[in-house]
Amino acid sequence: MPTETKFDSEGFDLGSSYSNESSDVIYEIGGGATPAVVKREDEGQKRESPIAESERLKELGNNEFRQQNHLDAYDYYTDAIEACPMGEGMGPSGEELLRLRDEFEEEQRERQAERHRRDMELRRGKGKDKDGEDKKKDEDDNENDEEKGPAEFIPPRHTYGSKLAVYYANRAATSLHLGNHEEAIQDCDIALLYNPTYIKALLRRCTANEHIENTEGALRDAKRAYELDPTNAVARKHVARLQKIEEERLEKLKVETMGKLKDLGNSILGNFGLSLDNFSAVQDPQTGGYSISFNQNK
Repeated sequence: MPTETKFDSEGFDLGSSYSNESSDVIYEIGGGATPAVVKREDEGQKRESPIAESERLKELGNNEFRQQNHLDAYDYYTDAIEACPMGEGMGPSGEELLRLRDEFEEEQRERQAERHRRDMELRRGKGKDKDGEDKKKDEDDNENDEEKGPAEFIPPRHTYGSKLAVYYANRAATSLHLGNHEEAIQDCDIALLYNPTYIKALLRRCTANEHIENTEGALRDAKRAYELDPTNAVARKHVARLQKIEEERLEKLKVETMGKLKDLGNSILGNFGLSLDNFSAVQDPQTGGYSISFNQNK
């Protein structure tokens, strides 16, 4: 008669696990056991990063850019942007960020116009003045607006915002080489909405703005980049150069404006046989004010 064999678990850790292997055990007759070694893939290897494809496309774009194939690089960067996950749980697309920013700025303009309207009504005394309540309400509203100061658009975050900023800024670099400066500015706008302290995007937008003769915007970007990184030699050189250009532009604009005002004044005074040459302004060195004198013989 066959003898009944019992499995004795003493001395075996049935709850033990093996690194990168299964914990399956083959139990043998007589109480022995042999671990069944089954290799398992690491969980991290199984799960690919959601932006792995975007990163791969970005590198392809970088390779094309280095070889000065700017059109191909542009396409790869565009593909990298489109491959990046967007929407619920991730964050807004670049186009959505621009729309949200534009809506915010339009709302601020409307508020400023309304504030200006209230100011005008208060100055003209046309505010409803029953017991002074409505007028006081307008004054309080204006004071509250002034205390808040100019509102700043704070864009919603994206899980991979820093990566998207790079894709857009890289595409802006290709647009600069292709002469598409307005498009480069828009891509840099998006990059900076994703990452407001991205110096490369600031400097590329600076370059694009200068190309379209927006030296004021270019100088603003250069100053911001230099403020973020005072050791950045490129930003420092841009600030010094653009500051001089902007000062010359403002001086030229002042001369042109004064010339137009003088022509307007002469056209009015001419009806009385006079011109601005009949008047001279002398500055008081003590007060800084001006005194106007009239000379009939000029």
